[in-house]
Amino acid sequence: MLVRRRRARLEAKARQAAFQAYVVMDRRAPVSELAGQLLRKAFPDHWSFLLGEIALYSFVVLVLTGSYLTFYFDPSLAQVTYAGSYKPLRGLLVTKAYDSTLHVSFDVRGGLLIRQMHHWAALVFVAAIGVHMLRIFFTGAFRRPRELNWVIGVTLFLLALLEGFCGYSLPDDLLSGTGLRTAHTIVLSIPVVGTYLAFFVWGGSYPGQMLGQRLYIVHVLFAPGLLIALIAVHLVMVVYLKHTQWAAPGKTNRNAVGQPMYPSFVTRSTGLFLIVFGVTALLAAVAQINPVWAYGPYRADQVSTGAQPDWYVGFLEGALRLMPGVETNVAGHTFMWNVLLPAVVLPALLFVVLYLYPVFERWVTGDLVEHHLCDRPRDRPVRTGLGVAGIVFYAVLLMAGGNDVMAYEFGVSVNGLTWLFRIVLIVGPVLAHLLTRRLCLALQLHERQLYREGEETGVVRQDLAGGMGERHARLGRERRYRLLVRELPRPLEHPGRQAPMRRRLKASLSSWYYRDRVELPTTAEERLQITGRTADPVSGGVDGQE
Repeated sequence: MLVRRRRARLEAKARQAAFQAYVVMDRRAPVSELAGQLLRKAFPDHWSFLLGEIALYSFVVLVLTGSYLTFYFDPSLAQVTYAGSYKPLRGLLVTKAYDSTLHVSFDVRGGLLIRQMHHWAALVFVAAIGVHMLRIFFTGAFRRPRELNWVIGVTLFLLALLEGFCGYSLPDDLLSGTGLRTAHTIVLSIPVVGTYLAFFVWGGSYPGQMLGQRLYIVHVLFAPGLLIALIAVHLVMVVYLKHTQWAAPGKTNRNAVGQPMYPSFVTRSTGLFLIVFGVTALLAAVAQINPVWAYGPYRADQVSTGAQPDWYVGFLEGALRLMPGVETNVAGHTFMWNVLLPAVVLPALLFVVLYLYPVFERWVTGDLVEHHLCDRPRDRPVRTGLGVAGIVFYAVLLMAGGNDVMAYEFGVSVNGLTWLFRIVLIVGPVLAHLLTRRLCLALQLHERQLYREGEETGVVRQDLAGGMGERHARLGRERRYRLLVRELPRPLEHPGRQAPMRRRLKASLSSWYYRDRVELPTTAEERLQITGRTADPVSGGVDGQE
C-alpha cells in the first residue's frame, strides 16, 4: 500500500511538471495551435501516396544501420596483412578499409546482417524516390504551388545517387575499385580542368591515398546532413501545401479530404515503417548482396570479371559502352567525347530537364492556376508519353550496361548487341511515346463510350421488332465524377506568321501538347459544375480540409 501511494505521488508530480513545462512553452511559442493543426491534417487514403513514405522509412533504416557500421569501419587506405576469420584471404596485403569490411562481415556478431540491410535499404531508398517522382510527374503534382517541392525532390534524388556511389566505393574491393577507375576517367574527360580536378579529388596521381577518407566524410556527414535537412523541408512543404488528391465526390480543387494524422495516419504509417524494416531485414537475411570477399581487394592492374555497378548508376555504364570511341585534340587539349558526352553531358542534361520541366509545361500552357487534384495519366497523353519514353531510354541504357554478360549468356556477338542497343536507344523512346499517346487516347474514347452507353451487364434482351441488344447499366456516381472532373487545357491560338518566333513556338508546342483530346458529351449544367470543382482555390474559393 505504501509503495502504491508513493508511486501515485510521483506520477502526479510528473504530470504536473509536464503540464507546467507545456504551459511555459505554449506561452512563448504557438505549441497548441501548431500541434492542433498538425494532428488535424488530412492525409489522402490512396496507395500511391505511400511511395514517398517508403523512401522516408528506408532512409531511417539507412541511418540506423549506417550508424552501427561506423563503429567498426575504417576508411583508411593504409595497407595491413589480413588475419581475420576468412581463411582464403589470410596473409594477403589489403587496405584497412577492406580489412574492416571483412571484420564486420565475419567477426562482428550480426555485422553481415546489418551491412546487407544497409545495402538493401540503399537500393530501396533510391528506387522509392525514383518511383515516387514518377508518380508526381504522371499525375501533374509538380505544378503550382508545388514547383519548389519538385526541385527539392530532384535534389534529394541527386544526393541519393551521390550517397549510394560513395557507400558503394568505400569497401575498396575489386568491384568498387573498378567503379572508381571509371569515375577517375570520367573526371579526366572534363576539358581543361579535368586533370587538375582528378588530382585534387584523389589526392595525387591515381589511385591516390586520400579518396577513401574523403568519400567516407561525404558518405557519413555531408550527404546525410543535406538529405536530412532537405527531407525536413520537403515534409514541412507537404504539410503546408497539403497533399494532392484524386478526384472523387466531395474532393475538389479547393479542399483536402482524408484521414486525420492522429490516430489514423500515425497508426498506418507506423505499420508501414515496421513493414519496410522487416522486409529489409528479410532481404538481408536470405539474399546475399555485395560479397566483397568473393571479389578480393582492389588492385590497380586488375578488373573484376562481369563488373556491374548498382542499378541506379547502371545507365552511365550503358551510355559509356554505347558511345563510339571519338576523341578530338584542340589547342593541346584532348576532348574525350566517348566519355565526356555519355558520362558528364548526358546526366547533366537529364537533371536539367528534371529541374526545368515544371517551368516548361507552365510556359507551354500559360497556366497560373493552383492545382490540388491529380491528373490521370490517360488525360495528359503527351506528358505520359514523354514519361514512358524517358523510362524506355533509361531501361535501354541500363541493359546496355550488361551487354558483355548478356552476350556471354546468350552466345551472341558483343559488337552486334551493342549496335542493336544503339538503334533501340534512338527508335525505342520515339515508338514508346507514340504508342503511349495513342493508348491514352484510346482509353479516353472507351470512357466516352461508357459515359454515353453505360457499363455492359451481360443481359441480352429482344425488343418487339425482334432485334437483339445488350442491356447497359448507368455508371456509378463515383465513376462518373472521376470521368467528368478533370482538367483538359485547350491549345493556345496561333498568333500568326507576323508574331515573334517565341510566341509562334509556344503556340506550336501548346498545340502539340493538347490538340488531341476526347471530349465527353456533357450538358451546360455539368460543365458549370466541373468548372466549380476545378476552380483556382485562390480566386475561386478558400482552401479547407475535411
